Amino acid sequence: MKSRILGLFSILLLVSCKVKDNAQNDLNYMQNIEQVAIESSAKNSGNTIQAGDQLVIMITAKDMDVVKPFNQNYSSSEMIQTNTYAGGNTPNQGMTTISGPTYIVDNNGNIDFPIIGTITTKDKTLIDVKNELREKVSQYVINPTISVRLTNFKVTVLGEVNRQGDYTVANGQATILNALGLAGDLTGYGKRSDVLVIRTENGTVTHGRINLQDGNLINSPFFNLKQGDAIIVQSTKAKEIASRQNPNTGLYLTAISIGVTAIAVVIGLFKK
Repeated sequence: MKSRILGLFSILLLVSCKVKDNAQNDLNYMQNIEQVAIESSAKNSGNTIQAGDQLVIMITAKDMDVVKPFNQNYSSSEMIQTNTYAGGNTPNQGMTTISGPTYIVDNNGNIDFPIIGTITTKDKTLIDVKNELREKVSQYVINPTISVRLTNFKVTVLGEVNRQGDYTVANGQATILNALGLAGDLTGYGKRSDVLVIRTENGTVTHGRINLQDGNLINSPFFNLKQGDAIIVQSTKAKEIASRQNPNTGLYLTAISIGVTAIAVVIGLFKK
C-alpha cells in the first residue's frame, strides 16, 4: 500500500515538473538566437515617410540669424510633447519634448519648405530627406545642421499584453520587441508563437505572423515596425480552459498532492 502511494506521488511530482518545464520554455523568447544569421539589419531598418506623417524640421547654424528664413513661423517656446505610454495614464513619464517647425506630408508625399520650395518625401527615409535638405540649404548657409524628426509614429498593441493601447515612438523607429515592452510584455496567457502584425502602407493592407520564440523573427519584414502597425497577441488554449474551470481547481490539486504526501508519511510511521 505504502509503495503504491509513494509511486502515485512520484508520478504526480514528475508530471508537475514536466508541465512546469514546458511552460517555462513556452515563455522564453528567441530561444535559438545563437544559431540565427542576422540578415535584416540593412533591408528592414529604413522606414519610408508616408502621407500624413508629421515632421519636425529644424535648421541650425553658428549664426542663427542666417537660418531664420528656413525656420519661419517658429518660436523657441513652441514644443511638441510625445508620450510613450498609452492613453496618457502616466503623465511626466516617458515624455519626450521635440521643438521645431512642423510639416505635414500631403497625400502626394510632399512638404512645402521655406526658401527651397516643394520637397518630395515619397519613398524616402528621414535620412534621405535630411541629406537632401543639407545639400540645398548649403547653397545659402555654410555648414548647416539639419534635424528631421517624425513625431507621430504610432503603433497599436492589443490582446494578451499587460497594457493595451496606442503608443507613440519618439524617434520614429521601433521593433516589435520595443512595442511589446511598452505594452508591459505579454501576459502568461499570451501566445508567443503566433503574434499577428497588421500593416497599412500606401493604402495597401498586409499582415504577417511572428514567432517570438524563434530567433529568426529578427529577419522578418515585420520585426521593424512601420507607422500605424497593429500588433495583436492571441490567447493560448490554456486561457480558454482556465476560463471554463472552477477558479479553485488549482487549490484542489495542491490539496490532493499534500494529502497524498501526508498519507504516505502516516503509513510510514505505522510501519515502524
